[in-house]
Amino acid sequence: MGSVRGRLGRVRRAAVRRIAAPLRARLMRGVFLPLRGRRSATVLYAAVLDGQTMNLHAELPAPVGAADDAELLLGRGRSPHRSPARVHTDRSGRVLVDAAVLLGAETGGVPVRTGVTRLRLRVRTGRRTRNYPLLLVDAPHTYRGTTRPMKASPISGDRYRVGRSLTGSARLRHAPPRPGAEVVDVHIEHARIDVRLRLVGLPAEDPWCEFVASGRRVPRPLTETEPGVWQTEVPLAEMYPLSGRREHWDVLLRSGERRPYRVARLLHDLSDPQRVLAMRTVLVAPRKDALMSVEPRYTPAGNLRFTCRRVEETA
Repeated sequence: MGSVRGRLGRVRRAAVRRIAAPLRARLMRGVFLPLRGRRSATVLYAAVLDGQTMNLHAELPAPVGAADDAELLLGRGRSPHRSPARVHTDRSGRVLVDAAVLLGAETGGVPVRTGVTRLRLRVRTGRRTRNYPLLLVDAPHTYRGTTRPMKASPISGDRYRVGRSLTGSARLRHAPPRPGAEVVDVHIEHARIDVRLRLVGLPAEDPWCEFVASGRRVPRPLTETEPGVWQTEVPLAEMYPLSGRREHWDVLLRSGERRPYRVARLLHDLSDPQRVLAMRTVLVAPRKDALMSVEPRYTPAGNLRFTCRRVEETA
């Protein structure tokens, strides 16, 4: 019942967005852009493409005319973080500003608090310095294709996106990482499977893994092989199918009293990880006079899965 309510909720929210987005765009262009256009910088492009670097391209209001240099300000109060920006004039005379900011203390970038961070431009012309709000008129671009902007930092798992306030002011939104286990590497040998992973948004409270199929469970220990990277291995003999039917094995991470998490590949920019991250099927002999095919793959949700099937020998 819970999953049904969740799906209905997602459908309802999507319908509201489809209806509200055009209305909000008309309100933005018909009301806020005329009111704020002469005292705000207009965002032409803003996105966090690699999960941790914010790219910004904006146009200064026409009265500016020229500018010596500019900074992107992140945060409120008297001590916002300052990031240098490049000012240039295009062929039509527009004064444009470009900025790229690495986000997150874990990456050596700007520390960003959880929640909403204000974005502004500080522009200097001669001895005069002025701050401009950033007006985001159009919603972020929707990407279609094999890749898309990453939804989270590949290092920390923190989630960043550029949004806007009700009146159109650009804002940087930061959410903590979703807890989980991220696949680092998968290796299949004749007798075992090795899986290397790292914990994202989770403390290491005596973690261990469990390989699960329909009615079967194989618990396996985890060993930290390098800082932040853990390894588990499972004998292939333990995964040999009980019948002639295929068996699908998922890998679960267990830590302390927390709920189990599926080991998966989630920190990527792929629209279809199942197809792009495809791995070859391997034929092994986990027991004497017994052959088995092992197909490692990622589900559409990114979960790591092994499909095992008996293989009959032919003369």
